[in-house]
Amino acid sequence: MLQFENVVRDPVHGDIPLTREELGLLDTPEMQRLRHVRQLGAAYLVYPGAQHSRFEHSIGTAHLVSRMVREINTVRDREGGGRYGGFDQHELRIVRLAALVHDSTHLPFGHNIEDQTGLLPRHDNAERFEAMFGDDTGLGQALAATGVREEVLAILAPSSSPRASEVPAYWRGLVSGTIDADMLDYLARDAMFTGLHLGYDPRIFNMFRVDRRTQQLYVDLGRKGYLKEALLSEILRCLEARYYFSERVYYHHAKIAAGALVAKAVEIALLDGAIEFAQLQRSTDAGMIDLLDRAQISDPQAAERLRVYVDALRSRKIPKRAAVYPVYANREAQDQLIEKYFGAGTAETRREVEQQLGAELKRATGQDVPVLIYCPAARMQLKQARMLVRWPGESSLAPLNDFAEHVPRLADLEQSYQRMWKFYVLALTRDESVLARLGEIANEFFPGTTNVLTPSRGDTGSLVYGNAPA
Repeated sequence: MLQFENVVRDPVHGDIPLTREELGLLDTPEMQRLRHVRQLGAAYLVYPGAQHSRFEHSIGTAHLVSRMVREINTVRDREGGGRYGGFDQHELRIVRLAALVHDSTHLPFGHNIEDQTGLLPRHDNAERFEAMFGDDTGLGQALAATGVREEVLAILAPSSSPRASEVPAYWRGLVSGTIDADMLDYLARDAMFTGLHLGYDPRIFNMFRVDRRTQQLYVDLGRKGYLKEALLSEILRCLEARYYFSERVYYHHAKIAAGALVAKAVEIALLDGAIEFAQLQRSTDAGMIDLLDRAQISDPQAAERLRVYVDALRSRKIPKRAAVYPVYANREAQDQLIEKYFGAGTAETRREVEQQLGAELKRATGQDVPVLIYCPAARMQLKQARMLVRWPGESSLAPLNDFAEHVPRLADLEQSYQRMWKFYVLALTRDESVLARLGEIANEFFPGTTNVLTPSRGDTGSLVYGNAPA
């Protein structure tokens, strides 16, 4: 049996017991850094209470792993009949350790920096975990002392571990699946600290099963041949909560604009060689801003632009929208915009267009205003809808969204996710007449697109949503 010798009081889950081994991992410099890396990045500039960190989220995720395992084992022992698998104490120990360190590779404001600059690998990249768990880090040494470092690596980065084939899929499903302990913790935690009254019913913890034959984590939606409507509703409530958080927090336009500002500042410093990835990996939120503030940039113009960006972050001067191209008005142009402006290989093109837009704006208004482009990922889909289920009458497990035609609410949710995609042209100014002029310039730069953000007639100082000119 695991010996829980320590207790942490958590505002979301109450008392959380921890083993001495887990406390040893938490006390490493790499994990303590997470105390100062905000879970929601720049969202605190929109929701002032969103100061919670990836440190307490990591503890909460490990706690919910235990809660899920307890329910899985209870069902196995009560009604399994050989169909269901579960976890023994050694397996629980390994999965809890993986949950505890699953966010250790996150950079400050990492999603914005990795996705938008295209200059860095994602936080869940296998090489990032290999380096974080190596012998030259405190966390790597502490994991090595547990004797299960390779198993933890196999859960979080299967391609990096020679033991990956020995790790069953249901271990990974608890930590990095679809509806998993990670998501169930951050939904509850984000709700508390943003003040949004959105959430899921705790009964959702009772729904998970381990299929003994396939070693997969899944939800059984059938009972005596018919659909368990109540259970399906619980899943949909959870997915709806995830969607509403995306709409109101994760993709809030001000959070996106602030994140784009951070990404652009880091991009300047990285391209100049003034900072290195290793420094970012060791940084906290505040530490990264200080790092940018002290960066010695060789190009005077770039140095001045970086100073403007850092000052703007410190004084909450968030870039404003000058043009917005949502997918519903730009379906034919979406793929082309993504190909040119999102992710690795597009950074140079994006910078060139930003500079051209800024130059045109200066010619038109006489003002030197920084212009930023934000382009989200190709697919903004509800990945949680891919959770494995056993549908009534089906002999094998399949993703829930395979049955979307039978679940109208699920189909609506998936379509709503896709409709959230928006391409932005942003400017670091509060002068609405300048923003309106930039919107007009942007319309010329992106032919075949429809900008839905246009000035009201007779009032170039007021921006409202409307139909772009044909």
